[in-house]
Amino acid sequence: MTPRDLVLALAVVVVWGINFVVIEVGLEGMPPLLLSALRFFFAAVPAIFLLGPPRVAWRYVVGVGLALGVAKFGLLFIAMDHGVPAGLSSLVLQSQVIFTVLFAIAVLRERPRPAQVAGIAIACAGIGLIVLDRKLSAPLGALALVIVAAGCWGVSNTITRYAKPPDTLRFMVWASAVAVVPLLILSLLTEGPRADLDALRGITPTGIGAIAYLAFAATLFGFGVWGYLLRQYDASTVAPFSLLVPIVGMSAAWILRGEAVGLQQAIAAVLVIGGMACAIVRRRTPRTAESGELVNSAA
Repeated sequence: MTPRDLVLALAVVVVWGINFVVIEVGLEGMPPLLLSALRFFFAAVPAIFLLGPPRVAWRYVVGVGLALGVAKFGLLFIAMDHGVPAGLSSLVLQSQVIFTVLFAIAVLRERPRPAQVAGIAIACAGIGLIVLDRKLSAPLGALALVIVAAGCWGVSNTITRYAKPPDTLRFMVWASAVAVVPLLILSLLTEGPRADLDALRGITPTGIGAIAYLAFAATLFGFGVWGYLLRQYDASTVAPFSLLVPIVGMSAAWILRGEAVGLQQAIAAVLVIGGMACAIVRRRTPRTAESGELVNSAA
């Protein structure tokens, strides 16, 4: 990887890691589903007129839009709104690697490598430690939503493997556009028109900044650069950078939000990240064989 591309990869990692803190800040003044809808509206709707059609079958665009945009992000935002801290969210959400591998085995009939089986077992042990942590500040129900969100992310990754989009940014922009209307409808039904209207009327510069960061930095910049890197290099070269996202996320939550990390949670983090490393790091193979893996590494 050239020095310039290495800097780009690390920039995406930092942007996606800090993203969890920004979500937490945005949720302070806005209902979760409305915040998610606004994120995708400003990221996708202006861009679709500039980028053109997605160049893949619409069923894949709709599938990823619903699985990733509506289910994964909707559940993540709700879970964080109900008390799952930013750093913990960034870590637990990466269990998507487990689901991605399992779905690839079940749906795509891929044969798991021994290292993947070991990695899944190690990462599951880490998630178990988090759940059993008596000092855990997050409600278990909300934490379960993050795990379900990770499963939805795995579904999205599997659909993306089928789609094999030639242009990752264009594909993700259209998938994001698909998510806007369902998220708005769900927000009106569950959060209420009055709560949504009050949030929009009372939006602060901080809230506007959070939406802008989620839309333009985390979505357009993140997916655009990640897609570029996947076109330039093997997935086995690019994907390991995603292991740094929870590290940045937990560090940012500690520095910016004062989120403490206990010993048991620290051990769990090592197990989860180590398990993910076993599952995704492999010897280089041609890009065409893996170009769909871990495309959706944002949060």
